[in-house]
Amino acid sequence: MRIKSVELKLVMMKLKYPFETSFGATHNRPCVLVKLKYGDVEGWGEVVAGEGPWYSYEDIETAWHVLTQYLAPNVVGKDVDSPDRFCGMISHVRGHNMAKAGLEEAFWDAYCKFVEQPLYKALGGERDGIESGVSIGIKSTVDELIKTVENYVEKGYRRVKIKIKPGWDIDVVRKVRNEYPSFPLQVDANSAYTLSDVAKLKELDRFNLLMLEQPLGYEDLVDHATLQKIVETPICLDESISSVDAAKAAIALKSCKVINIKPGRVGGLLASKRIHDLCAEANIPIWIGGMLETGIGRAHNIALATLPNVKFPCDISASDRYYEEDLVEPPFMLGSNGTIAVPKNYGIGVEVIEERVRKFTLKSTTVRL
Repeated sequence: MRIKSVELKLVMMKLKYPFETSFGATHNRPCVLVKLKYGDVEGWGEVVAGEGPWYSYEDIETAWHVLTQYLAPNVVGKDVDSPDRFCGMISHVRGHNMAKAGLEEAFWDAYCKFVEQPLYKALGGERDGIESGVSIGIKSTVDELIKTVENYVEKGYRRVKIKIKPGWDIDVVRKVRNEYPSFPLQVDANSAYTLSDVAKLKELDRFNLLMLEQPLGYEDLVDHATLQKIVETPICLDESISSVDAAKAAIALKSCKVINIKPGRVGGLLASKRIHDLCAEANIPIWIGGMLETGIGRAHNIALATLPNVKFPCDISASDRYYEEDLVEPPFMLGSNGTIAVPKNYGIGVEVIEERVRKFTLKSTTVRL
């Protein structure tokens, strides 16, 4: 079946609440939506690059450039019979995983609609519902943080993750843990520390955390291996796992005990599945992270979260967690048991409401035959 067109839409979504990490605070989230026409069916994907090169060297402008100049022109007009073949067609571009992932996601959605299969089944998923966790940004005060944690615990989320950075770490974690002595809790540093902070990071062992996410450098594997020998808390790698090869190296070096997979970071769903399989063979549990996605990217993440080696609640919250108005119907909702139901319709399983997409679109372009 031939790819007839790729349409790109730059949208700006206003967050319900600012989301702050060690990088800074996000109030409005831009993303590039990708609509790919495959024969007579259409598929949607989402590019999760941010406004600046903070989490990744990619940003919205680089993603737009790479998609319009290199990736989309290389697939439009081509006959493609599988996701493997599609990924091979864009593999000549080095890096730019977020741009690749958004385009590949759109192909997966269209392909699964064409073969009349839900995306999660095509990936090898096994669950009807996924365990939902929530990621909470840095707050102005600890009291505000604890009230926010309380709100999400009462809503039924199965795990809470809080962001930490130097000056907002041990005392904060202690106070949250005092309020919730047994609730599943993890912390995420987004590379805010170095090995010189080992004594402080070792203190976190007292709080019975699920994991300590990405404490050290965003490309580092060696120092994380050193740190994991010192601390009892399982280290989870996020930014450092930028590819299948990076996952292989982390496993070989014993840099971590858990891996967070984000399809945008690693280059798409196929790379995510390969990392999942590598980790399963090595007895390294995984979970699926989030990048403040709209319902489009969220649907792809939910499909990944149905894979068998996903062993922890994921950073996949309900649609109303971040946005007043999401881009898909039906919205993703948190069930009373702290899970989100997996859509069973073909492709990503939800309908993209194009009228809403147009409302938030800043610019668009189409690459055609």
